[in-house]
Amino acid sequence: MGGIETDTMLVIGIFWALGAGALSFLSPCVLPIFPAYLSYITGISVKELKENQDVKIRKKLLSHSVFFLLGVSLVFLSLGIGASFLGQFIQTLLIGNTGLFIQRLAGIFIISMGLFVGGWINVTALMKERRFQFAKKPVGYLGTFFVGTGFAAGWTPCIGPIFASILFLAASNPGQGSIYTVMYVVGFGLPFLLLTFFLGSTKWITRYSQIIMKIGAVMMIIMGLILFTGQMPRITEFLLKLVEGTWFEKLG
Repeated sequence: MGGIETDTMLVIGIFWALGAGALSFLSPCVLPIFPAYLSYITGISVKELKENQDVKIRKKLLSHSVFFLLGVSLVFLSLGIGASFLGQFIQTLLIGNTGLFIQRLAGIFIISMGLFVGGWINVTALMKERRFQFAKKPVGYLGTFFVGTGFAAGWTPCIGPIFASILFLAASNPGQGSIYTVMYVVGFGLPFLLLTFFLGSTKWITRYSQIIMKIGAVMMIIMGLILFTGQMPRITEFLLKLVEGTWFEKLG
């Protein structure tokens, strides 16, 4: 039964990491400037990107987007793996129930970041954007890849706190930390590619980005409370009973 509970907890974490990745992309720090980023990495003007969507331009958009996301993924995954190893090291080094301690620490941090993302607390240091800027993009797909690494290696008030929460989650669950980071990258990359293909759709989503952030912030706070109070096993048990009940009803 313990193995099934662990798997269920992993599934919950995976869905949360996916949502966190999507929230990062749909945030007011990224989505409104998304067309400008596409213009920068492809060398095609924003106006042309929106008005001229022939096959050749779509192909160029998607291919450059893939290399941009590869650069983003390299940085995010490296940080996620590092956080996972650090969590494992701390749990090995210290004596006692350090797993629960780190989990509670992660819970406090995620709650704090949720309050910040939702705009309910203001931390001046987190409001400053720190990002590597290229005055002129290096030529070709390799240049796009490096722009992606520069984007991921920086800090923005929207992405930074959300991804930092994923890193804390990775550190509190060393055996599963890399999986959470991978799913965060998938959650960030899928809407990026989807909206690259349907570039005209960004306008109406941008209108609701603040509401999306508020909903995401509430989800972060709930996840943080679950981790801090150690309620994840009970929630897992409830979901297992729910699934088993539904399963047996179908068999009956």
